[in-house]
Amino acid sequence: MDGNGRWAQSRGMPREMGHQAGAASVRAVVEHAGDLGIEYVTLYSFSLENWKRPAEEVRALMQLCLAYLAAEEQDLIRRKIRFRVIGRREGLPGEVCDAIARVTASTAAGTRGELCLAINYGSRAEITDAVRALAADVGAGRLAPEAIDERLIASRLYTAGMPDPDLLIRTAGEMRVSNYLLWQISYSELHVTPVLWPDFGPANLDAAVREYAMRDRRFGGLSSPRGGGGA
Repeated sequence: MDGNGRWAQSRGMPREMGHQAGAASVRAVVEHAGDLGIEYVTLYSFSLENWKRPAEEVRALMQLCLAYLAAEEQDLIRRKIRFRVIGRREGLPGEVCDAIARVTASTAAGTRGELCLAINYGSRAEITDAVRALAADVGAGRLAPEAIDERLIASRLYTAGMPDPDLLIRTAGEMRVSNYLLWQISYSELHVTPVLWPDFGPANLDAAVREYAMRDRRFGGLSSPRGGGGA
């Protein structure tokens, strides 16, 4: 969800105001995704690299996370949407971890889709953690090295149990994937838009989905199977 800071600066506002405007876009986009039948929505909310930002901005982002979870919990329950977070808990404020655990538990019975936030997330760290877990099992004699395959690696990633994304949307014109779901997006379709995230709404999501529907997804072969409904 790129462009929050630029959106604010172009209006003479502090960057924190851009993040608040970006959070307001989340609800409209997530609700519209549900209307379109998209079952899984994953939002890159805070990367491991984001700790390098000014301390005041980081604090504002953590407070925004708390405010978002408090405001959206009952709506997620009402709409029967499961909530999930991928990323490392180490380093996050205790109150953020507590809020994540609370909303994850209170929405666990949801059956109409899943909203996943990537918080304190980095894909290389995710893969590293998966490799460490497998190495520990090998070292303990619980797993033979030759038994390790792509399926087993995927089962140790933070996203275990989720389908690989069909569509990756990059806002603000950024032409890179920024250490995001590197394993999972191997065959995802990419949609890059110049629209800054606070200005991204249902109409922009419609445009991305229409473009996606025009793609011929070969997956390295000749046929074009459709994917599993993740964005």
